[in-house]
Amino acid sequence: MRKRIEDVAHAAGVSMKTVSRVLNNEPSVKESTRKKVEEAAARLNYRPDPSARSLAGRKSYLIGLLYDNPSANYLMQIITGVVEACQQHQYGMVLHPMNYNSPEFVQDVEMLVRSSKLDGLILTPPIADNMEVLDLLEQLSAHYVCVSPKFPFGRIGVNLDEHAAVREMMEHLVGLGHKRIAHIMGHPAHGATEWRLSGYRSGLRRAGLAFDPQLVHEGEFTFESGMVAAQYFFDLPEPPTAIFAANDDTAAGVMRIAHERGLSIPGHVSVCGFDNLPMSKHIFPSLTTINQPTQEMGHMATVQLLKSIKDRSAGAMVRMNHALVLRQSTGPARE
Repeated sequence: MRKRIEDVAHAAGVSMKTVSRVLNNEPSVKESTRKKVEEAAARLNYRPDPSARSLAGRKSYLIGLLYDNPSANYLMQIITGVVEACQQHQYGMVLHPMNYNSPEFVQDVEMLVRSSKLDGLILTPPIADNMEVLDLLEQLSAHYVCVSPKFPFGRIGVNLDEHAAVREMMEHLVGLGHKRIAHIMGHPAHGATEWRLSGYRSGLRRAGLAFDPQLVHEGEFTFESGMVAAQYFFDLPEPPTAIFAANDDTAAGVMRIAHERGLSIPGHVSVCGFDNLPMSKHIFPSLTTINQPTQEMGHMATVQLLKSIKDRSAGAMVRMNHALVLRQSTGPARE
């Protein structure tokens, strides 16, 4: 027979209310009591009844992840982190793909919030950068968090000092003797695109190098946009000796074209990216990149959302750490 909360309370020698507090990760429980309840639940193989839990707490114990991101690798890392946190807090997650370019995009978000019974939302870029959507969610008093938002101030979620991260990458390239450093931007709707471009320009200024618009190409955070940009850069009368792509998928597209043209990496051109996705260490040559702890960001964003659901005054914008990861795709500038 399915074990009930009463069985756990009896086995642990505590009240049903105490068991409920432990299962909901409430802080007002002594550590010794928490351990006793958790051991009893594990011994009885107790699993909370989602429907009963929902009725008792007037919550669905479901959160929604909204996305419209061209990078499947990035999104998968975020989802993995969200699922981890949901499992730890006995929550479920629902994926909601959105069409950011649809004329009805904002209305679609409103319809979702009004018609669903989700306790809160996790917004990924570029949805997290849309002020109209953010204002709407505030008006509806909806619980939400933002992943890497363009406007982090006063909001809840996770972000990264992307400007500083790119500046470190530029210092690395300049230190290798590169003076013609190109940049492939990300999707124009993403806040990350702006932060990474500003880091690129700041790195040039610090090195005393002039900004050359010819060495900047718009991309979309995709493999294909990296290929298009690489064709453009390699056809310039004086091609760049290094290319910083706004993410790893784009950098992989650059490397594909370089290989097709018989250009060695990093002999003819150094290539670097951003994100440190798993594939970045498996491609050849392995990719120099910025480690953005994407999975941990998904996990932390969920934790902040659940905090705000329990207490509207709780939750914060958490700054995550980045790191420059040096691999084989960058080397000294060719003479």
